[in-house]
Amino acid sequence: MTNERPAAATPPAFAKALDELSRATVRKELQFTEIPAPGRLAPFALALSGDVLEHAGPSHGRLGKELGRTPFLQPTEQLATGRFILLYDPAGQQLWNGKFRIVTYIRARLENDMGQDSMLASVAWSWLEDALCERGAAYHSAGGTATRVISESFGNMAGEQDHIDIELRASWSPESEDLGVHLSAWADMVCTFAGLPPLPEGVQQLPRRRLS
Repeated sequence: MTNERPAAATPPAFAKALDELSRATVRKELQFTEIPAPGRLAPFALALSGDVLEHAGPSHGRLGKELGRTPFLQPTEQLATGRFILLYDPAGQQLWNGKFRIVTYIRARLENDMGQDSMLASVAWSWLEDALCERGAAYHSAGGTATRVISESFGNMAGEQDHIDIELRASWSPESEDLGVHLSAWADMVCTFAGLPPLPEGVQQLPRRRLS
């Protein structure tokens, strides 16, 4: 006899959500890897890491083949990175106003002149709204923060170049079970932060940047 508890069976709603995510379409520059999901936020969760890399992978296509593995890549530069987490609680959570919640994080390094723009944080939040709208990803109860991170080097690291990063931390509740469009929208956001053209109409673009 053992004290170990059996793993909970995957609810049909969450299994369907995973199937919908596998149908998401993303740009070829975005590399996906499945990573360990947080265990305390919800009974069921999926977490993905995404990096925008130059010359990264095949042409546009479905994401299903990329879930859970890292394709062979030879990137020349990382332009942006992010996390996409899908949470599911069969009982629902009051703060979510529903059973599903999407939590995201995106970070990209900026050229110094762009990083000094006082409107940068509000523009970053508008990229989230625009990307969801462009993909037809209906949502509610959205919230988050956009932050400029200024890094300066001192002491024996004083010779290293100072840099400015933009970070977006956000979450929202999808209004339907068509979750693939939400992952596609998030992928668009990461590419927007990376400054990759072309972009949907009305979305602003960052200049190309280097992680030097």
